[in-house]
Amino acid sequence: MLIPSAGFHQRHLGFEWGPGDLLVYETNYKLQGPRTAGSPLVHVVRKDEDICSPILRKLFNESHLIFVGLQKIKEDVPSKNKKSQFVSISKNYRSVIRACMEELQHNAVSAQDGSLASQYGDQVSILLAIELIWNLCEVLFIDAAPAGSLLLHLLDWVRLHKSDVDARAREVLQSESPAQHQSYWDVVISLILQGRMDEARQVLSKQASLRAESSSVFKRMDVLLQTMPIFNPTGTQTLTEFDVKWRHWHEECDRCLQDNTFASNRHLETIVKILVGDEDTILEQKELLSTWYHFLVTRLLFTHPTIKPPDLHYYAQSSMNMFLGPRAPPEPLDIILLSAFEFDLHQVIKDCSIALNNWWFVAHLTDLLDHCKLLQSHNLHFGSNLREFLVLEYASGLFTHHSLWQLAVDYFDHCPEFGRVYLELQIERIPLDTERKAIKVLRICEDRQMSEQVRSICKIMAKRALRNNRLGSALSWSIRAKDAAFATLISERFLQDYCNKGSFTDLDLLDNLGPAMLLSDRLTFLGKYREFHRLYGENRFSEAAKLLLSLMTAKIAPRGLWMTLLTDALPLLEQKEVIFSVDQTYELMSCLEELNSGTKDSNTTDQEEDIESTKTELLRLALARNLAMAIVKEGTIET
Repeated sequence: MLIPSAGFHQRHLGFEWGPGDLLVYETNYKLQGPRTAGSPLVHVVRKDEDICSPILRKLFNESHLIFVGLQKIKEDVPSKNKKSQFVSISKNYRSVIRACMEELQHNAVSAQDGSLASQYGDQVSILLAIELIWNLCEVLFIDAAPAGSLLLHLLDWVRLHKSDVDARAREVLQSESPAQHQSYWDVVISLILQGRMDEARQVLSKQASLRAESSSVFKRMDVLLQTMPIFNPTGTQTLTEFDVKWRHWHEECDRCLQDNTFASNRHLETIVKILVGDEDTILEQKELLSTWYHFLVTRLLFTHPTIKPPDLHYYAQSSMNMFLGPRAPPEPLDIILLSAFEFDLHQVIKDCSIALNNWWFVAHLTDLLDHCKLLQSHNLHFGSNLREFLVLEYASGLFTHHSLWQLAVDYFDHCPEFGRVYLELQIERIPLDTERKAIKVLRICEDRQMSEQVRSICKIMAKRALRNNRLGSALSWSIRAKDAAFATLISERFLQDYCNKGSFTDLDLLDNLGPAMLLSDRLTFLGKYREFHRLYGENRFSEAAKLLLSLMTAKIAPRGLWMTLLTDALPLLEQKEVIFSVDQTYELMSCLEELNSGTKDSNTTDQEEDIESTKTELLRLALARNLAMAIVKEGTIET
């Protein structure tokens, strides 16, 4: 896509979305027409800062464990029987969000740097919104609370997210004269708006004790608050019985209002108007309610406590319109919550995907909802379902982080349709900074039988080790990759190193090659040649001699090393005890003559020729002496 009129050189800009960033580049297409002055410079277009936050990394790590545990719930168990498990998992997710939120809040308060405190504050706001939406989805969809219980759950939801009431109540009650405190009546009304009648009565009693002359009025209010029916889902009372009882109580409140029982105290009169569900009076408490959804729950508490889930959307829409008014447009959060109250799950997920700054929330919530069998009808046009698409997007973002990429592997594992393809593509992009990291990546690939990626990683590491002259590591990686050509090349380097230094490096590796030495002829020779040196070092001369001869006669040894092997035979030929038999000595003589009868290298210097000539003469002499001793020995035995 081209962005016109931007860039330092006044050219079109192109951009490509990546899993974690946005790549912006200047194109060769110059703008047409007059140039615009003061075009903006593009620095960083998009960066997922959440992944870089150490605190939010805890959120990613801990939610990963919950996600993996959720995938282990057996599919064959009916969904109804798994409901309590799903609710528990949902609460676990929310507890992780809340823990991160509290830590961020603490850091925001203690931060010395203003910009850092602001950044922490922004992250707290986002997590607050996430937890608010998740909690509502838990009530409406995962727990699927029925009529009666639904309002109780919504009250808990509001209380959890409007916790400043508790702090103000403590402040009032701990003051010298609570009833005279400027926030006294605000606290009483706030508690009533949240349906916390017992706490409201406790605070209200402070005022009653001061006003003996109007104690009867306060007692009347105390009775109304005390007798307000609250539905008990675990009790024996039916919803119909509760509804009848609640209507009687409501009529009693209305009667007190009509009789002007509380006319002598404007605050108590306000409270009784709230109790009868007077919407204008409740709306007057906008500052105490602070949000339209708090207004919605309070309105339902005092007008329709047995609300059924299908009827919620009507009350939600009207409550939002009444609270915000015609001039205040709803925020993205308001629209998301309204979609939830309308039971439009897909719209909730869609709006959250647009509004939030990463995929964590939508991926985990959608996964949980999918396990609850609430998203089965929604497939995407390219074949994958919504749950898999969002999990893939989230996991792809994790792969851009130097340590969180390991979490992403499990997410890909639980995407049956495209997960493996994504993993194969992403695993190739991981920078193999250290050998330890490469081994981690390799283990992941081996566990999933990703043979192509295994070979690729091993080749990369083998070439890197070879460039750093770490021959043992390079050989180990090439064996793991089953790369015969590269193993041959490294074996040549080992032999060249031996010829220059007169000793082998990485003896542990060479001594334990085992069946791996069969990968290439040169590697086989290297392994066997090292075995010859080991046998010689252990004074097992007869076995060493036999092995050395077999390397030459079976043509395993490269011709360029024949003189080296024959030179290695010299100490064995000069032993007091006869090592080589007559036949073996003849074979060594044949190899020496074959080597000398070959074409000479034109690049060989005179000095090198003299050295070769000297070696040949010494070998001939040693072979002749050994032959004579062998003939005598074998003749004596036959006699």
